[in-house]
Amino acid sequence: MITPADEILLRRAIAVAAHAVAVGDAPYGSLLADSDGTVLVEAHNTVRRDNDIAAHPELKLARWAARELDPDTASRTTMYTSCQPCTMCAGGLVRSGIGRVVYALATEQLVELNPQSGDWPAVAHDGPALFDEASEPVLAYYRPAAGSGADG
Repeated sequence: MITPADEILLRRAIAVAAHAVAVGDAPYGSLLADSDGTVLVEAHNTVRRDNDIAAHPELKLARWAARELDPDTASRTTMYTSCQPCTMCAGGLVRSGIGRVVYALATEQLVELNPQSGDWPAVAHDGPALFDEASEPVLAYYRPAAGSGADG
């Protein structure tokens, strides 16, 4: 459920998106707030400026949270973002441990406003294959060293 306090921070994320446009970047903005609503960090989309397909604000903030926050603190944060995170960013959010995401525009609404936003080709996938060979480095990494007490 989105609260009035959420709406205030969501408006700030939209303002970050508007700032992105003003400086020539794509219109996407996000911020991460702690459990008290204090903004910890903000970012906007810099994909074109940085020539980096991963420079989405949601992924930037997810990486920041994973690097800078302990898991318990990250789980109590909320990301406010101008648009629903794409699948790339959603994966990063899961791995970051961020506890909640509040977004303004749903992906379907974004595509209605800008049809190119949904125009991504499917990528062919083949596999699994070579299980025995592929499992060796994984097992070597996660298998505790004999007598070292490592837990992987």
